[in-house]
This record gives sequence, structure tokens and C-alpha cells, in this order.
Amino acid sequence: MATIRDVAKKAGVSVTTVSRALNGYSDVNEKTRERIKQIAQELSYSPNLLARSLVMKKTKTIGLLVSGLRIEGSKDNFTFEVLCGVNDCAGELGYELVLISTDSKKQQEKTYKQLCKERKVEGVILQGIKTDDPYLDEVLNSEIACILIDVPMESDSVGYVTTDNIAGAKTAVEHLTKLGHRNIGMVNGHSQAFVSQERLEGYKKALGKNGIRFNENYVVDGAFLEETAEQVTTNLLQKHPEITALFCASDLMAMGAIRAAKQLGKNLPDNLSIVGFDNIILSSYCTPSLSTVAQNRYQLGVEATVLLTNILEGKTAEKSKVLPTEFIKRESTTENHG
Repeated sequence: MATIRDVAKKAGVSVTTVSRALNGYSDVNEKTRERIKQIAQELSYSPNLLARSLVMKKTKTIGLLVSGLRIEGSKDNFTFEVLCGVNDCAGELGYELVLISTDSKKQQEKTYKQLCKERKVEGVILQGIKTDDPYLDEVLNSEIACILIDVPMESDSVGYVTTDNIAGAKTAVEHLTKLGHRNIGMVNGHSQAFVSQERLEGYKKALGKNGIRFNENYVVDGAFLEETAEQVTTNLLQKHPEITALFCASDLMAMGAIRAAKQLGKNLPDNLSIVGFDNIILSSYCTPSLSTVAQNRYQLGVEATVLLTNILEGKTAEKSKVLPTEFIKRESTTENHG
């Protein structure tokens, strides 16, 4: 196996120059850097990451810390798509990635700082954090660089990336009002999710803009789970048969709502129009195919990684990013015939 000395000898430079070239130092001539990289590749030289981290006092490792990773939520592929975005971007930028799982109970047993130290990560991308999770305050008060996904909060070392949830929800509900619906229910996620708060706000704004009074009895929580959404939708539609349309804060919950409506004998979309949020793969294959608000989960991971590495490398750049949504009309919505 080739060593750094072998690379240096063939390149006709010092070991220090090879080290600085491969580690991205700016004082190495670009032509020399490329030549050293090419020779390292020819010799199949792989740098010792542990030794490099000791010399540079940096691990070049970031963590994707996922709170509440559960099989029940796997159908929407949210975490997987974000992970792919983080992984691809981190690799291009020369960083290693560590996946770390946590939940509210684990957060009470081990501090955020301890977890980061144990995993030897320089910075963290944090996904799935709830408003009442112990780590949220720790993260905001920590010196460890962190980018929050779907949590619009900042501090000196913390930024965020999110989708424009308010605008997306507003677009979805306005689509229903344009079709003549006025009794519009909402299947939200849960009160501890920031996206639930924002999508509810978008729902309310769309109603207000169209002169429709907000009815709190029309809003139920489906916990972002298909089965829970099915149960609460059944109850909602039985209590309020006048509802002709539903906005669901996730496609997965919309699947549950569709099943509930069918079991109640409703013909979709003639008796009930349904809009989701996310544009997961299943949304185009269900019956009827689901009108939804598309968000780019892969890009969330990419942007989070760019923001985090910018902080780690001391680049003066923005610490937050809000991605746009796109409304996709499919078969699950139609004009109100009531």
C-alpha cells in the first residue's frame, strides 16, 4: 500500500506539500495540487483519516442526527431522501458522514455535546426535532455548528433549511376554494412539529383570504401516520358530514384519509376532495392519484450540508435557506357539486 512518502517522491515535492495539497490548503499551487491528486490516485494512496484529524485538529466528519426514526414513518422516504442529499453533497465537499439516531428518552440520558464528542463530529444536521425535545435548547446554546431541518431558528452557530410550508399549505387550500369548496377540513401532524404549526397557519390564511371562517372543530391531528390519520378522519367526517374537502399536512396521512372516506362510502373526488403535502412516490400511484404540494427533500439535505460546511470553514455566507414548493394537480380534487 502506497504511503504519503511514495506520493511525495514521485511528485518531486515534500511530504508536507502533499499533505497540504490533499487537505485543501490554499497556499499550494493549483497545478501542483492537481498533479499530486493524480499521482495519489495512480498509486491508490488513501490518507489516514485518524492521522489527518490529529494533525489538522479537524475530523472532516459531520453527523446527520435523526430524532424519532421509526419504521412507521418509512413509507414517505423523507429521512432517506434527506440522507441521500446530505451524503452526496458531503462526499463532494470532502466530508465523511455519520448517521446518528436519537429520541426524547435518549436525549434525557445523554447531552447533545456528549453525543457529538463521542461520534467525533465537527458539526451536525438535525432532523425530526420536536418543539419540546430536550436537545433543542442545547443545540441553540451550543458552540457546535448545526443546521436544523424544518426548524426555523438561529443562533451564533446554528442555522436552518426548510420548505416554505406556509405558502405551500396556502396554495393547497386555495386550490380547493377555487373549486368551490368552503367546508374544508384539515388533518394536521402534531402540535410538537414546527411544520404542523406552519401548515396550519397557511391553511388559516387561505381560508381568511377567501372569506371563510376558521372552524377549529374541522382540524384534527393525525401524527403524520397513515393509520392514525385514517382513524381521526373517520371521526371527523362522521361528526361533520358537511365537509367536502380535506387538506392533509402529509401525503402519508392523505392515504389514511382516502381509505377512511372510502370506508364511509364516499366517492372520491365527487363527494370529497383531498390534497396532500410532500409528493411522495406513492402519491401518484394511489387511487385516486393525489393532488399534493411537492417539496424537494433531497435538496433539503444538499442545502443543509452546504450551509453547515460553510459555517465549519468560516465562510461568510447565509445560515438559512427556504426552499419553494410546487402544487401538483391530480385526480383527488374536483369541483364541489354539493
